[in-house]
Amino acid sequence: MTARAAMTAGVLVLLAVTADAQTIPRARGGEDRTQPVTVDADRMERYGKESLVVFTGNVVVRQDNSVQYADRMEIYLDEKGDRILRTVSTGTVKIITRDCRTGTARRAEYHDLEQRVVLRGNARVWQDDNVVSGETITIFLAQDKSVVQGGTQERVKAVFHPRDDKRDDKKDGAGTRPSPADCRN
Repeated sequence: MTARAAMTAGVLVLLAVTADAQTIPRARGGEDRTQPVTVDADRMERYGKESLVVFTGNVVVRQDNSVQYADRMEIYLDEKGDRILRTVSTGTVKIITRDCRTGTARRAEYHDLEQRVVLRGNARVWQDDNVVSGETITIFLAQDKSVVQGGTQERVKAVFHPRDDKRDDKKDGAGTRPSPADCRN
């Protein structure tokens, strides 16, 4: 397995978890996968027989102005180590996309074959003041579908604020993309 394959896994999680009905076309086709990927962690372990790479301790994955934070990230590869089959991020998981969408959960899973992302444990996705939360948020990327489920203690909650098109036009800034540091999420 190459270092590039391991880093690509982090990016796949980052892209997949943050996709929603408005960003799926770009996340699936328009994301620039040629941009460098940086993975920072306190430790990396590779288990060749299991086709597994594990990053632990303050994991930070960055690509193309998007960033994901987690305590631990497991990357499961195919037998040859050429393809990422699944990734699992755990602990305090937080994802900020290049367009300032933010997602948090205790666990984020990406399943490549099914093109499915699952945020588990106090899952929450928001941009600006709009927010959706539940115990589990499942995103079916290929189907442009999301399912949010409540838990035993709390129901699904969604808050949507009307858009002010005039304010949004001024905020968009003619093709410039904010960095995660510029996001107010």
